[in-house]
Amino acid sequence: MKISDMNWMQVENYLRHDDRCVLALGSTEQHAYLSLSVDSILSERLALEAAEPLGIPVFPVLAYGLTPYFMAYPGTVTLRVQTYLSLVRDVLDSVARHGFKRILIVNGHGGNSPAAALCDEWMMDHLGIRIKFHNWWNAPQVWAKVMATDPLASHASWMENFPWTRLAHAPMPSEQKPRVDMALLKQLDPVVARVLLGDGNFAGYYQRSDDEMLAIWQTGVAETRALLADWPMNL
Repeated sequence: MKISDMNWMQVENYLRHDDRCVLALGSTEQHAYLSLSVDSILSERLALEAAEPLGIPVFPVLAYGLTPYFMAYPGTVTLRVQTYLSLVRDVLDSVARHGFKRILIVNGHGGNSPAAALCDEWMMDHLGIRIKFHNWWNAPQVWAKVMATDPLASHASWMENFPWTRLAHAPMPSEQKPRVDMALLKQLDPVVARVLLGDGNFAGYYQRSDDEMLAIWQTGVAETRALLADWPMNL
């Protein structure tokens, strides 16, 4: 359930019998023909669908992350690493102060990986509070499903093209884009990287059938829900 659909009294009552919550991490960055908010849309929606049957509150997604390499694409927003880690730390401090002790972070953006190291450090200073940092898109079951569907998948390709990340006014190309040289890409500044990437898709078809995508999505929801359901209360 959305924390935005609760008032403080309801949260206080919830904490009398449960201490789990979910925080989604996203990004605002280019995704070729898809929404600039792909990572935020997917992480928040997945968190909500996973948590809803369990009655666990989900905090609003952090919609800005670390994506300096896409800054040549208009609409992309990136934070400095120090700013981002300070923001995540402050959110964790806040929810812990209220009594949440089992915190699942559903991350939708690979560039946010420094936050995983922060969580390890933060738990060292907050004994009795546990965090699971979950990169939902490459978690074992989801990734196996993606590879079984089409092994040529990447950023801004079909694997991020769901009905809720697709834009009605932006038709998709039909071809399969060849894989870019990732080793070279990582060495380039944002302006030159855009020249190499073009529209922003790293590799693969731009769209596959909705039936295939919903099967992947359902796998992701189930895999994420299991992290919440199979989590004994801290003693």
